Amino acid sequence: MALVMGWLRFSEAGNMFDCINRPNTAFPVPIHVEEVKDIVSVAKYILVVEKESVFQRLANDQFCNTNHCIVITGRGYPDISTRRFLGLLVDTLHLPTYCLVDCDPYGFDILSTYRFGSMQMAYDAKFLRVPEILWLGGFLLDSEKYQLPQQCLLPLTAQDKRKMEAMLRRCYLQREVPEWRLELQLMLERGVKFELEALSVHELNFLSAVYIPSKIQGGVYI
Repeated sequence: MALVMGWLRFSEAGNMFDCINRPNTAFPVPIHVEEVKDIVSVAKYILVVEKESVFQRLANDQFCNTNHCIVITGRGYPDISTRRFLGLLVDTLHLPTYCLVDCDPYGFDILSTYRFGSMQMAYDAKFLRVPEILWLGGFLLDSEKYQLPQQCLLPLTAQDKRKMEAMLRRCYLQREVPEWRLELQLMLERGVKFELEALSVHELNFLSAVYIPSKIQGGVYI
């Protein structure tokens, strides 16, 4: 089940969900999105994270308290409800929306699913995509900027490379987000990947205290 936390209040089928009173507590993303009403928020932005482990790290660090945001995780590839709920929040609140995924082909594919919809449901893509979403990280060059130890960089597998080559052939990447395509190409050329958790190798709360705030404040996203 997908999770949400932060500066948000909404009702679903008559039940009120007041995340604002407990902004670092995880609530389930509504399944019946069509019944979600009365959305209220004082958040500054929405952050989508790929993994529950990163979501939990942010909760433990009281991230939403200090950053006044909404955080959502689809726990990997997002289901229909998660994408519809995110789309509803973006359409209603008009907040900047960022996505944080592993620096690997599967993270990139999850990012693309949020932005463009899934290949399997292309016929319904306009209702299940968030074209406003921005890629916050991780980028391959973050490994150099933040001095990741060599053991944190993993070699791409043959399957990784095939997946990336197939994604690079998607015409909409070049047409709509050429900067994303360049990042994917660089990852393939360098032949390495890393997980978001690796960024915390020097400091446990690095993601919440340094990485995410500095990227948003500095405009380091694409």
